[in-house]
Amino acid sequence: MEIIAKSNNIRISPRKIRLIADEIRHLPLPQVETVLENLNKSASKPLLWVLRQGLANAQNNFGIKSQDLSIKTLEIGKGPMMKRHRFVGRGRIHKILKRTSHITLVLEGEKTEKTTGKKIVKEPVKKTKKKEEENGTKS
Repeated sequence: MEIIAKSNNIRISPRKIRLIADEIRHLPLPQVETVLENLNKSASKPLLWVLRQGLANAQNNFGIKSQDLSIKTLEIGKGPMMKRHRFVGRGRIHKILKRTSHITLVLEGEKTEKTTGKKIVKEPVKKTKKKEEENGTKS
């Protein structure tokens, strides 16, 4: 089962966020959270928000515990750029591009039964005698 968490138009450049995303992409979830909490980078805060959003989505919407989850994909995309300018000498202007980014996190996990802790497997529906007689097939 896939759980998606997104955050759009974050006011940090995608390059800065990708540096941290590459470090945490293949770590187990409990370790990812501790790394993001203790990392001294400004981009770790939005990544931590999205991770906690995904964990909350899994728990509230699907009833999946955080121990059963793993990171499937973590994508950092370009957002819209705010264009500004700075005046310099001789009547000229330099462009300033204030970049934004989008974060998409997809968590993967299996829903387990509360009492046994086993994976839920749906069995195929068996035809009853009544349906077989209507269809004209008898065993």
